[in-house]
Amino acid sequence: MNSLLFLQNLNGWEWVFILAAILLLFGGKKIPELMKGIGKGIRGFKDGMKGIEEDINSDEKSK
Repeated sequence: MNSLLFLQNLNGWEWVFILAAILLLFGGKKIPELMKGIGKGIRGFKDGMKGIEEDINSDEKSK
């Protein structure tokens, strides 16, 4: 967590430069694909956590 403290000190223009660099590196077509992949990964993680929680609750009820 301490390694992300530098993000608090960034101003508006610094964010613009960072986003422009990302756009140049990945290109306009790759960014939506990247965000879609991240969204699918988060959704899969949440579904997995929900499944584990349901398994735990069903085990407790069967006792």
